[in-house]
Amino acid sequence: MTSLNRVVSRVTVMAAVLFSGCAAVPPAAIMKPATLYEASLVNTANNQPATPAALATQLAGADVIVIGEYHGHQAAHLLQSRLQAALHRIRPEQVLALEAFDVDRQAVIDDYLAGKLGEDELIEDAAAWDNYKASYRPLLEFARHRQAPVIAANAPADVVRCVGRHGPEYLDSLSPSRRALLPESPFRDVPGYREKFFDRLGHNAHGEESGATRSRLENAYQAQLLRDNTMADQVLRSLQDYPGYQVLMVTGTFHSEQRLGITAILEQRAPGLEVVVISPVILTDDDQAPAPAAYRDQGDYIYFIQPLPERFLDEQRRNAAIKHQFSKARQQECR
Repeated sequence: MTSLNRVVSRVTVMAAVLFSGCAAVPPAAIMKPATLYEASLVNTANNQPATPAALATQLAGADVIVIGEYHGHQAAHLLQSRLQAALHRIRPEQVLALEAFDVDRQAVIDDYLAGKLGEDELIEDAAAWDNYKASYRPLLEFARHRQAPVIAANAPADVVRCVGRHGPEYLDSLSPSRRALLPESPFRDVPGYREKFFDRLGHNAHGEESGATRSRLENAYQAQLLRDNTMADQVLRSLQDYPGYQVLMVTGTFHSEQRLGITAILEQRAPGLEVVVISPVILTDDDQAPAPAAYRDQGDYIYFIQPLPERFLDEQRRNAAIKHQFSKARQQECR
């Protein structure tokens, strides 16, 4: 976004706030979500609650807005849809970028937006996630009806899987056209991310596991970096292809929270961008009231949501489901 456009946007935002009288209204209490559809949105700079409409006014001048999610959570997807619409009303020059679609399926999305495919054809040809209709359909349909660009942002699933098996060298086997879909530096790292990733897996980032185990862990991390770098690259390409547009990037929260992953890569590659991060926080049943200050490092804004039901209580059935998931992945070859 140009300096002049940014100044104009911020003047517009200031005027909207002043004329609405919002500055003189004391903030309401932060409420604990009552249902799985509700999200309590909070500005972490001042621990004050916000609404999608008010947030859209505040973020009208941002270049990139990254909304983290827990995949399949109703409150996350409803908030995304509301914020998408609120932002579009103020700044209709909007690009929607989605982790849920891989970069090699962009032509399919373009055909759907152009009216050349039906929804079931989109789902099949673009290898849409199982939760597409419940989670991402509203976002895509909003963009489609307003002729807004939609970007498939994720690295191809088969490439990610094979990097996880064989390491970064797997990219050397890709055809030039397929390699061109990925960023020039696909494994760019950021401080603190490795430690977070390995901690999530229950391992020390610099542990002393056996050679085979350590190799698998390292490859898994490189596959994670490939996802993050590809999504960040797609955001930057979108800003180049659509000058003056605002990019709304929807991704799993691990890829963006604490300004790591996508966010940190964007800040490395384009320090002048204004990137805003919105992250979810799950409240447990024991939490009596939200405590925003405890989650200030998660993002510029956070939204409190209820936990989803446990998928399994029987450990054997949980392990069987995990084994089945991995067995399906193993059946797919790396060519």
